[in-house]
Amino acid sequence: MANEGRVTSALKRMIAWVSSNATGCRYCQAHAIRAAERYGADQEQLDNIWEYRTHPAFSEAERAALDFSLEASMVPNAVDAEIKERLHNYWDEGEIVEMLGVISLFGYLNRWNDSMGTTMEEGAIESGNQYLGKHGFEVGKHDGSRY
Repeated sequence: MANEGRVTSALKRMIAWVSSNATGCRYCQAHAIRAAERYGADQEQLDNIWEYRTHPAFSEAERAALDFSLEASMVPNAVDAEIKERLHNYWDEGEIVEMLGVISLFGYLNRWNDSMGTTMEEGAIESGNQYLGKHGFEVGKHDGSRY
C-alpha cells in the first residue's frame, strides 16, 4: 500500500473501496474511504466516489483503475480485453500489478472481516456515514453483536 510511483496512496485506497463495495463488506468500505481521506484523496473525489465513472473529479486513468478494481473483484472475475486495453492506455505493467495487489489484499480483507463480522470502530462509522451514507451505508453485522 506504500506509494512508490504513480499509483498514489489515495488512489490505492479508492481502489480498495471499489473492491470492498463490489463484495459488500461494509467494514472494509468504511475503512477504505476513511484511509483515502487520510492519504490525501481530493475532497471532490471523496464526495463523489459513487459517481467515479462520470464525475469530472476523476481522470480517465483513475476511471480505468477503478473499473479494473470493480471487475477484478467480481465472482466470477469480469476482467476482459476492454478493461485490459483501457488500463494499458494509462498504466504500465508494474502499476497494473500494483493495483491488482491492492485488489487481492482487499479480496482477503473483505472475506475475513465480513465473515467474522468484525466490529467497526467509531471513526470508520463516521467516514462511512459521511461519504457513503447517501447511498444507504449501514454498519450491519459489524455492530459488535455477532460474536
